[in-house]
Amino acid sequence: MSTSPSTAGASAPSSSSNCAKTTTKDADALRQNRILSSKLYFDVPLYKAPVIYSTSYDIAFLGIEKLHPFDSSKWGRICQFLIANGVLDKTRIVEPLEATKDDLLVVHSEAYLRSLKSSLNVSIITEVPPVAVFPNCLVQKKVLYPFRKQVGGTILAAKLAKERGCAINVGGGFHHCSADRGGGFCAYADISLCIHYAFIRLNISRVMIIDLDAHQGNGHEKDFSDDRRVYILDMYNPYIYPLDYEARRYIDQRVEVPSGTTTEEYLVKLDEALQVAEHAFDPELVIYNAGTDILDGDPLGRLRISPDGVTIRDEKVFRFVRDKNIPLVMLTSGGYMKSSARVIADSIINLSTKSLISMGGTPPKN
Repeated sequence: MSTSPSTAGASAPSSSSNCAKTTTKDADALRQNRILSSKLYFDVPLYKAPVIYSTSYDIAFLGIEKLHPFDSSKWGRICQFLIANGVLDKTRIVEPLEATKDDLLVVHSEAYLRSLKSSLNVSIITEVPPVAVFPNCLVQKKVLYPFRKQVGGTILAAKLAKERGCAINVGGGFHHCSADRGGGFCAYADISLCIHYAFIRLNISRVMIIDLDAHQGNGHEKDFSDDRRVYILDMYNPYIYPLDYEARRYIDQRVEVPSGTTTEEYLVKLDEALQVAEHAFDPELVIYNAGTDILDGDPLGRLRISPDGVTIRDEKVFRFVRDKNIPLVMLTSGGYMKSSARVIADSIINLSTKSLISMGGTPPKN
């Protein structure tokens, strides 16, 4: 029996391979449509400061939020300090929109978002066990709604950063959450979402994440594990949560700062890391995850960085991007002491004083 020339010597592509390619194309098209139809990007008047915050960020849930070491009123207190200092006018703060289900589906799976309809699952993610006993409608309103507003803030910050040079979301930085899994007080992957929106809406093709929270950013590391458009510099304490050894393989530039690292040691390592990053990658946008859990005395970070050290750290990152004219998004991320809000505010005041960030123009007259 003769062999047909069309089948001899080379095998035809398998139907499963073609099916996988079609499924990927369909998923990409759906993601793009969701991003293009989102209302999270909107025009911000020039008199507004590139500072994004909503009173909805702050979590107050019958006092049980105090069972977690995170200061869930930190975000509002940062703005209060900035206003009291005269650096920021309340009318100049940009209020973001809440990320909708369609917005979240840009990165998250349907299954993951469904899992958040279980109060037990949310209690595990937020590490506050009593949340498990409350009706989920209450958990959505008191816990997840504030997070979704912060996600909207992180996404909007990229647009504002491209227009102004830099933008600060006073919340966000949920770097332990990936597309299919939350944890470590992080229910939504705002960093991953922000980047995908920037790819489509801002025509950006290369993004650098500078993650200087004390904890490893395992969420975004998993989400961009095989995406060469994203370069990750993660400087973290390797001996604390999340101890995610798989995700560590996806870090482009890993800088480990063990428990007890002092301010001087930390800043030397940061200088070296930024120098390496400068020659390793040419980003069009930088996402700066500026956690203050590196502070001396923080019960979870276990590092020994002074408040002045945090101010110097932030200034170094802002100068790093300004010298190259790269837009920067700053997120406040972790920080588990009451003093964190004051330290963050003082750092922003320093950035403003040194003209590394502009706090807006003259509001229009009524």
